[in-house]
This record gives sequence, C-alpha cells and structure tokens, in this order.
Amino acid sequence: MEKLTFERPVIQKINAGLPSKFGISSRMEPITDIEGIPVRRLIEEFGSPVFVFSEATIRKTYKEAWRAFSTRYPRVQFAWSYKTNYLNSICRVFHQEGSWAEVVSGFEYDKAITNGVPGEQIIFNGPDKSRDDLAKAIANGSLIHIDHFDELYEIIDLCGTSVKRPKVAIRVNMDTGIYPQWDRFGFNYENGEAWDALNRIMVSGKMDLLGLHAHIGTYMMQTGSYHIAADKLAALAVGLERKYNHVISYIDMGGGFASKNTLKGAYYPGSDTTPSFDDYAEAITSSLMKSEIKPENLPMLILENGRALIDDAGYLAGTVIANKRLADGRRATIIDAGVNLLFTSFWYEHDLRPAVNVSDQTEDTTIYGPLCMNIDVIRGSIQFPLLKKGDQYVIRRVGAYNNTQWLQFITLRPNVVMIDITGTPHIIRHGETLNTINDLESVPEHLESTDNGTTQRTK
Repeated sequence: MEKLTFERPVIQKINAGLPSKFGISSRMEPITDIEGIPVRRLIEEFGSPVFVFSEATIRKTYKEAWRAFSTRYPRVQFAWSYKTNYLNSICRVFHQEGSWAEVVSGFEYDKAITNGVPGEQIIFNGPDKSRDDLAKAIANGSLIHIDHFDELYEIIDLCGTSVKRPKVAIRVNMDTGIYPQWDRFGFNYENGEAWDALNRIMVSGKMDLLGLHAHIGTYMMQTGSYHIAADKLAALAVGLERKYNHVISYIDMGGGFASKNTLKGAYYPGSDTTPSFDDYAEAITSSLMKSEIKPENLPMLILENGRALIDDAGYLAGTVIANKRLADGRRATIIDAGVNLLFTSFWYEHDLRPAVNVSDQTEDTTIYGPLCMNIDVIRGSIQFPLLKKGDQYVIRRVGAYNNTQWLQFITLRPNVVMIDITGTPHIIRHGETLNTINDLESVPEHLESTDNGTTQRTK
C-alpha cells in the first residue's frame, strides 16, 4: 500500500466555490488545449515546460490592429519590434502580413536581413549603433533614427566616404503628461534640442531627412498621451515645411500599447481596462488629421508595436513539481518554470490556469518556480485550485519579451513550439542541452584535468 504524503494540519480558509453574502464565486476555468491540441499531448511531445505560440492568433491580432489604423488614416505601415520577440518564425509571420522590421542593435539588424527584410524596410532605432552598423544601414538604404548628437556627427563624418546618402529621422522625447517622462532617448522637444538636431541635419545638406519619431513609454494606458505626442511631431513637421520648404515622408509613433496582461498592483484586470487598438488609433490619427499639415502632404504613419501584437499568442505550459506549507501555514505550489523563463512575472500578475478539470475549491496560494532563489515567484498570491504533483498548468499571454529576456540559469531554456493555422505544431526553437552551454566555453590547458595530484586512495 502506497504511503500517503503527510501534511501538518493547519487551519486555512478554503474557497469552496459556493455562493456567499458577496455573491457567486468565480470559477477558474482550466485551459485544457491550445488551438485544439491537448496541453497534455504538447507536453508529452515537446517536454515540460514548453512555450507555445498560436500563428492564427498572431495573424488575427495583426489584422485587427491594421484595420483600426488603416480605416482612419490613408497611409499606415507597421514595423515589427524585434526586441519584443525575435524568434525567426515569429518575425516572419509579421513580415508575411506586411510588417517592416524595427531593430535596436546590430545583432537585430542582421537578424532582420537574414529574415529577408529589404534594407529600406528596416528601421534602425536605439542609442548604440556602431560606426560599422551605421555604414551598413546607410549602404542598405535603411531608415536610421538618430538618438543623440554623437550619432549625428558620426553619420555626417560617414557621409564623406559613403556612396549613398543616409536616410534619417530623429527620435524626439517630450512631455505628454505621463510620469516618469521618457527623456533618456532622443532629442527633447520642450528645451529646443529637437530643433537643434533638425537644423544641423538640414544645414549639413548631406542626409535625407525623411521622418520624425517618438516612443513615449511602455504599457501605455492613457491614449491621450499619444494625442499630445502626435500634436508635437506634427508641429515639427509644419515648422520644417515653413522654414526649409521640406516635407517629411513619415511620422513614426513608436509602440508602447498595452496588452491585456494585468500589471502588479492594478485594481482591475488588464482585460477590462486596456485600451483597444481603435482607442489608440483614434487618438493618434485624429491628432494628425486636424494638424496644420497640408492634406496633400500627410506623412505615412508608422507604428512599431510589439507587446500588444504578440502577448495574446503566447502560452507557457508545464508541470507541478510539489506542494508545501510555508511557515505561516499558507500553501505554496512549485512549478517547473521560473522567472529565468518568465521574466515578465516581475511586473505582471500572469493569468495562470490548471490544464485539467479540477474541483471548485481554491486556496490562497503562492506559485514558485524551481530556482534556488527567493525571488523566484511566479504569482505572490492567487486563489488557486489544489493541484497535485504531476498536474499540468498553462500561463496565458506570455508572448512578449520572455523569449528575448530569458536566461539560462540553473535550468536550461526549453523548446518553443508554434501551432500553424492548420493546427500542426512545429518546434521553432529547440530546447537547450548541456552541449549548448559547453560548446561556447573554452578551458585553458592547465585546467583540463581536475586531478590536483593529491587524490587519496582508499583501501
């Protein structure tokens, strides 16, 4: 007879799922399948934990964003934010849908080229562009968004040896009513720095100034801030036309749209409070349409969204390792995915569900990952069903940033799977092995042997 697991008896409040004086209790619905494929089958085939992406959801979300903007503005172009998720298969879905590439490093730039994106459809942002990066971008006809004066002077110097004229824009930071103001990147609007940069570009006569760019923040819940930003970029565009008789080709409003994830400390869930694509589109396009830019000179509107386009498409499925009681009697459930894989656990209250039908009884539970770190907390407090060792779980809306910010730490990074529009799963990134790590290391000759010469022999 199998010995039962002993658990020290404690008095703990259990939510039985029955109506109370506060009303009917909400039931945590399990996620038993992803795009029609049972979670159990995915784990059996691809291991635990495993990231799973839905190609159908990516395409559907992109089309919804495109509809919201293209029905309100005559010329719209999306540029997929590589830093959000630069797995090649993810990027290529967006490129097939018509999205350009927005990159912030030489590594990402090369990724976009490898993915078949034409140079003229790559937007190069960020403060760290080496001289070689800039020369490559100029040669390929890419759109270089200048971040600071040192970069501007570097480009002017490169013009002396470059066959092609650089295609540039400037990034502008500004007061849009949010706190803290994002003023680390680009040239400030209010103190005149942006105009100083524009004057130097125009007077140099060595570059083609094609656009103006702003990225005012991340996970932006206030659409009015985009309205203000668009107003100020439009004012710069009008000023350029008046002073230099120069018409810009595009205004790039960056990204920062919120996904439906719930931020830590939020009173209401993100699914109820996040603005829609229509809300963002209305704020931005109405500002540009009512500006003093002449109708015949309306610039193309570029959006660099990442999080809002991919979060819903990503899942993390895995297995419960153990349960225990903390010193104060609270329940702790340990799962096989830690914060090294789910970096966004530090700022989201992720939607974590059982992958099997369970009872309606729940208990206040802390969900820990498997890492030997006290900060490895996936959910600090959640009314969660009483899952057992070996039961499976699913975490929703994990498509953004987790596959670019994840770490090989204590555990190896797992398989990443995409389910295509026909319902067929494909591995799009293979899980790591010990060789993945060791192949990058080099051991000096004097350390090849671990024998220190004093090995004791035992009889």
